[in-house]
Amino acid sequence: MRSIWKGAITFGLVNVPVKLYSATEDHDVSLHQVHDADGGRIRYQRKCEICGKVVDYEHIDKAFDDGDRTVVLTGEDLKSLPEERSREIDVLEFVPSDQLDPIMFDRSYFLEPDGTSPKAYVLLRRTLEETDRTAIVHFSLRQKTRLAALRVRGDVLMLQTLLWDDEVREARFPALEKQTRISDKELDMSSSLVDSLSDDFEPADFSDDYQEELRQLIDAKLKEGESLDTDATFGETSEDADDEGGEVIDLMEALRRSVEKNRSGGRRTPAKKATASSTSSTATPAAEKPAAKKPAAKKPAAKKTAAKKTPAEKKPAAAKKKAG
Repeated sequence: MRSIWKGAITFGLVNVPVKLYSATEDHDVSLHQVHDADGGRIRYQRKCEICGKVVDYEHIDKAFDDGDRTVVLTGEDLKSLPEERSREIDVLEFVPSDQLDPIMFDRSYFLEPDGTSPKAYVLLRRTLEETDRTAIVHFSLRQKTRLAALRVRGDVLMLQTLLWDDEVREARFPALEKQTRISDKELDMSSSLVDSLSDDFEPADFSDDYQEELRQLIDAKLKEGESLDTDATFGETSEDADDEGGEVIDLMEALRRSVEKNRSGGRRTPAKKATASSTSSTATPAAEKPAAKKPAAKKPAAKKTAAKKTPAEKKPAAAKKKAG
């Protein structure tokens, strides 16, 4: 990995020099657009809609349109703004780790100790572990001021940038405002279904099926060219073809069938993740991850700058679970 930023974590009079690394990477197959008639690559030009000329980057300014008027912001205008160039990750406060709502997490970064001795780094890591606290920090990256959570993952400190409070939407759905009656039998049957599907989460057990099949398709076309019959080779087949058709209207009946199916071995085993460095579909094991602490969805932290202020009272934003 290559570091993208160097600075220091500061809290009180303690200074912890660190290097910053991106904690995630994109393994999606990169595709570009071509003309379907001759395969020529499609190129986009920065063309002015008034004069029709192709414009170089050095002659491009930025603008804001409020619907009625357009305000042009030149490079000189933007230079007049106070640009944050601090190389410090300033700790604002230490909060209970379970108070951070996962919906606020944005991007993740690893921090490596940068100095002759990692003692201050290890001390901070151990302190966060022992107190079960997460540091709310303020720092600058790529000319932007950011709020972030500084926490422990395994034996490494990591930063997770946070969305500002006003960037998290409120979830208000009229259907959920009505009183809905759930019977004890329905709840018991639903709990049985959950029990039948319960397991420990192993990230390596799951894979991006679309990307794997896209790589297989690319390999096949490289080998066979345009003679490849994609429908015959990659035609979709349903694993549930033997299931009874039609929608089950009765909720209890749907739950009962689901429980029976899982108890009788109808549960699917996810495929292992494929390697992302080539277009091959060969599976490779993912790196082992330490178990993460379970966060409870609570009130998101109020927007802060380096100076702490009292947040206005708000209802907590609803946490959203990411679809697998």
